[in-house]
Amino acid sequence: MFRFEHSTCLYLLLILPLLLALFLYYMYRKKSALKRFGDMQLLRPLMPDLALKKQYFKFWILLLCAGLFIIVIAGPQFGSKLETVKKQGIEVMVCLDVSNSMLSNDISPTRLAKAKQILSRLVDNLQNDKIGLIVFAGDAFIQLPITSDYVSAKMFLSSISPAMVPTQGTAIGSAIHLAMKSFSPSETSEKTIILITDAEDHEDNAVGASEEAAKQEITVNVLGIGSLEGRPIPTSNGYMKDKDGNIVLTKLNEKIAQEIAIAGKGLYARTDNTNSALKALQKELDKKTKSEVESKVYSSYDEKYFIPAWILLFILIGEFFIMERKNRVLSKIKLFS
Repeated sequence: MFRFEHSTCLYLLLILPLLLALFLYYMYRKKSALKRFGDMQLLRPLMPDLALKKQYFKFWILLLCAGLFIIVIAGPQFGSKLETVKKQGIEVMVCLDVSNSMLSNDISPTRLAKAKQILSRLVDNLQNDKIGLIVFAGDAFIQLPITSDYVSAKMFLSSISPAMVPTQGTAIGSAIHLAMKSFSPSETSEKTIILITDAEDHEDNAVGASEEAAKQEITVNVLGIGSLEGRPIPTSNGYMKDKDGNIVLTKLNEKIAQEIAIAGKGLYARTDNTNSALKALQKELDKKTKSEVESKVYSSYDEKYFIPAWILLFILIGEFFIMERKNRVLSKIKLFS
């Protein structure tokens, strides 16, 4: 694995295009000044030592050296040893509702956007825990397998949209069953499911699936999202309508959401107040007994700055022998005359 120890130093590379622009402007002004004295072809015999091409060549070499110097101070490193590091944590599978009703803006900016914000903050609060992500509507799909890579988790989270699941509906039971199968086979690690949904138009035995999870000692926590009053679902052409042309109203089915949480021996919380919902959820997760979870990491890195440093040194030595003016002695040597 490759990395830079001081990666912020690489921003100094942005200076190089500016230096190039300044040099080109300087050479342009220099040529313009010479042209004021007459035609360049006529002036060349009067300035036999002038070598503009060498000046360009020397500048490109110095620009390359500046780039190599920045790379040297950034500290290139290669991971030389992959180790299994054991940490204390739990496993969390998130089931996120991405049905069209999640586009309703009764919760600002939309239910789905709010859910993604909450999950992003949840990921920020995790320490040594593993997390996975399932999206569901009419079907359920694994978006991110269980992992301790929080950067990937947030990246996948940001890309979620209803278009990811072509079949509409709210297959909560299918999502819970899939989550149960997606945990690691470890019998010692505590496992929990976090379900974020408006629980509307559920089409399967969600409560039964939650009971099955509880029997396997997997708790099901539910975050209900949406208002209790009916709201339309915005579309590009106005609002979503049913087959009879009536505007579809969507609202949180809190009764079902609470039943799922009770069956799963977990927490139910409304997301109207993000801070209180997150606090309650974090408190619930903190109750879980932390057990050993494994993750692969590069434990040691070898310094490789000397590679660009040696290249830089040789180039600078070569640049020292390149003169900006023509060498009169060398110019008189005619090998093939």
